[in-house]
Amino acid sequence: MSGPRIHVAADFTVGGDVVLPEGPARHVARVLRLGEGAPVRLFDGAGHEARAVIVEASRKRVVARIDAIEAGRGESPLAVHLGQAISKGDRMDYAIQKAVELGVAAITPLYTEHGDVRLKGEREAKKLAHWQAVAASACEQCGRAVVPPVHSPLPLAEWLSQRSEALRLVLHPGTAGALEQGDKPATAALLIGPEGGLSDSEVAAARQAGFAPLSLGLRILRTETAPVVALSLLQYRFGDLG
Repeated sequence: MSGPRIHVAADFTVGGDVVLPEGPARHVARVLRLGEGAPVRLFDGAGHEARAVIVEASRKRVVARIDAIEAGRGESPLAVHLGQAISKGDRMDYAIQKAVELGVAAITPLYTEHGDVRLKGEREAKKLAHWQAVAASACEQCGRAVVPPVHSPLPLAEWLSQRSEALRLVLHPGTAGALEQGDKPATAALLIGPEGGLSDSEVAAARQAGFAPLSLGLRILRTETAPVVALSLLQYRFGDLG
């Protein structure tokens, strides 16, 4: 029994009914055209997965009844907190989506000197809700049962001051060897700059906060490509890729 995977922020109990949120309900009823008796998989975003069956399906309401609950899978032993400079358009969506697929544990969008995106008030709240939805959607697709939080955007200096991860890396041309340490860290922080790059003072501040430069070769990577490559290397070296 499989069916589509749907994120529902609810408490799961065997035999209990769960009303699907409006978006997924519309997708199930109108796009997939699933009716009563069709199997679905639900996950709560906090690590629980449920096998369920649709017991009510109308254009306005879809209800699933839970048959069984199990622990979710797909979490990496390496908890990476990604600090990603905010980029324009769908570049940020892409970075968040791929970071979630690659097992990131948390994401904080960052305001940087060369970043040209500045969000305030309602616009920031709206963007944050959108990014959180992107993360949840990526979990539906990739099989994770934990939706990593996308935190409220922060100025870079504030994010740096909060870091205590065992391994801290800033994407910046530097000496090789940042990933060559012998011990396997349980936590890591990864800093990715904007399209214009981090300023010299920002790189210096990151170094002061214990960040080692991570070089990804001679080609310049776009701001949305960089986290994909860096997270892949981190997961291969210390996590669950390979």
